[in-house]
Amino acid sequence: MAAKLKKGDKVVVLAGKDKGQTGEISSVSPKTGKAVVDGVNMSIRHTRQSQENQGGRLPKAMPIDLSNLALLDANGKATRVGFREEDGKKVRFAKTTGDVI
Repeated sequence: MAAKLKKGDKVVVLAGKDKGQTGEISSVSPKTGKAVVDGVNMSIRHTRQSQENQGGRLPKAMPIDLSNLALLDANGKATRVGFREEDGKKVRFAKTTGDVI
């Protein structure tokens, strides 16, 4: 099945403690059905000091389920994603505006 959300897409969180927050997808894991969004679902990671970095309590973005994310359209509103053929290529489009993503 084709991916509705991909790396680099601007998304909004629909459910959970970060509901309403927006961000850009930095990585997607299709096998687990999760994505890491910059600045969303932050957690504190305790790291040991090393020669390269200081260590301590560092914030880290944790994966969030794809079902809790929606793509942002050109108007800045949440939209669903559809697929259609244009010039023999399969393209994604926003259901609200009909624009190709």
